[in-house]
Amino acid sequence: MSGTEAGAGAEAGVGQAEAVLVEHYPRLVRIAYLVLPSSLGQGRRVLTAHALVQRSLPRGDTAAGAGAPAVPRARRPEGARDPGYAYLRDRVVRQALDASLPLRRLARPRRAQFPPLLPHMWGVRVFPRSGGAGELALDQRLSALSGPARAAYVLRALEKLSDREVREVLERAGAADPEGALAEADGVRDERGGADLLGSSEFDACSLQVRPTDLLRRRRHARAAVVAAAALAVCGTLLLLPGGGEGDVRSGPYTGDAAVQAALDPDRLVRIPATAWQESVRRDFSVWPARGPLTRDRPLLRRALAAWADPDDAVRVSATPGTPSGPPPGPPHLLYAGDVGRARVVVLYDGLRVVRYAEPARPGAAPNGVALDFARTDGADAAGSGALVAGRSQAYVRYLTAPWVRGVSVRDLLDPDGGPRPLRRDASGLTERLPSPAQRRECRSWQALELTDGRTTALVTDLGELTPAHLTYGPPGAPAEVAGAAARAAWARTACLLPGVRAHGVRSVNSWRYARQRLPEANGTAAWVCTRAETWRGTDSRVLAHFQAPARPGAPGTVVARAEASPACGVREPLVLAGVLWQSRAGQWYVLAAGSRRLASVSVLGDGVEGGAAGNTIAVRAHAGARPELNGRLADGTPVGSLR
Repeated sequence: MSGTEAGAGAEAGVGQAEAVLVEHYPRLVRIAYLVLPSSLGQGRRVLTAHALVQRSLPRGDTAAGAGAPAVPRARRPEGARDPGYAYLRDRVVRQALDASLPLRRLARPRRAQFPPLLPHMWGVRVFPRSGGAGELALDQRLSALSGPARAAYVLRALEKLSDREVREVLERAGAADPEGALAEADGVRDERGGADLLGSSEFDACSLQVRPTDLLRRRRHARAAVVAAAALAVCGTLLLLPGGGEGDVRSGPYTGDAAVQAALDPDRLVRIPATAWQESVRRDFSVWPARGPLTRDRPLLRRALAAWADPDDAVRVSATPGTPSGPPPGPPHLLYAGDVGRARVVVLYDGLRVVRYAEPARPGAAPNGVALDFARTDGADAAGSGALVAGRSQAYVRYLTAPWVRGVSVRDLLDPDGGPRPLRRDASGLTERLPSPAQRRECRSWQALELTDGRTTALVTDLGELTPAHLTYGPPGAPAEVAGAAARAAWARTACLLPGVRAHGVRSVNSWRYARQRLPEANGTAAWVCTRAETWRGTDSRVLAHFQAPARPGAPGTVVARAEASPACGVREPLVLAGVLWQSRAGQWYVLAAGSRRLASVSVLGDGVEGGAAGNTIAVRAHAGARPELNGRLADGTPVGSLR
């Protein structure tokens, strides 16, 4: 082959490699991001992941002179392995493992260990979109692994490689102990949903959020540099650069906006008088007074406002779904500032959101210990604004109660006959800690909070968010507080289903016993219950229909149907129809179905089962595994489909 032909072949090999890289670029970046250590910080981790993938493109001279394997076409037959993709993935993994190594004084540094020159972002910070609690927990588990172990877990869970293939990739990447890396990755191998979580937006370094950097401080430093340079030219003397001012002040995206600047000034925080709620016609977060022993701690308030305006990589930001996490539009309300356990907490409110800032009470007590939590609270009523989660640690939670709350007690929802237990509060309305059901894996008890204002008693519970969910009972058009034997008995068999709506931005959960049915063969009476969780954003509600056969008190019902973003069992459409395949004590199978009271008839048809009945319940003999279709009709003939 002539020199011209060899050069053409090299260019063709690089061109094929580029086609493979472009086609699989998002997946390669995700792999690099997952293998890189979280200690780099989100911003540098994102840019480094892109840089490593872009550097994986082989050079033309390398492909020609070193006899690099020809890279196949980007497209491949379905079901076949793509050696070109595997070749680039090996290069990405090798560089990501190099970037995970610490810099040592006597060792020769590798290129991947330095911050990337390209790509680079000036004036903005980028980071992936926040995921849920599962993604956060998985990221924490992966950060505790070594670089090769992280690579082994990612290759096995995301790439679906066998242990032998993972071992070969690690050997080609230069890992010292592939067997040890596989053994270390086994610690998180069996976590439920791990492979699905790796594909979430939390680890997508190509779908990014953008925030401004510390524009004010950068502008001050630029002006100081100009002054220092001019003085040096005139006098030949270097002037010391001025400091960054008081505290760590960052601007929002509108540096010259007077409203944003006012929002960052602790002296302009809105402080509601302690008695304002008594004179107001409304009871919500807008009339909460500023409470807590640190409401005059100016540096603490400044740090909280700075973190809100522009959180850096050391701040862990979380937000309920549908909650924007941008800076405040003006001076926010100060609701609380004080010590909560081992953290110093500041709670702020801007009319749409409640924001909780928490930092370690002792500086340096925990790295990356600063947290910023956002929750929507627009349209909150007295019950919805009766309490906030002020602190959360392991399996415990502490609440900050509204000023109109006169009494606080704890009630176990799984014990409907048990009485409430008083819960102590301090002068600021901060409760003592109590177990959080949102953090427990086993449902042996469910501690809910009863808030009394002297006239009504509201029941709220922690679902892992900043605002607890308000629990009610009754038909959708007129839900009432959970009071009385029937309501508590229904919630005793519903509470253990609440994890299904956890971390979803839930504002309220209503449970409604829409039908009772006498079971065939004198097997007792069953209850049909519909539970609907409404969100603060007004969309993406979740509906569960569950069948409660006769059982011991507190035994959870069986979920027989569920739906998302459905009007069923709500104010707009207070109709529901669901069914279940049930076996009597004698061993006979039945299809049971029940609808709300407005149904005039219910029918069952299909899979060898047929029957109909007037009224809103039906029981038809069936066989094991039967899956017939359910249909209902109103008195005017309008059809009603079953909840799915």
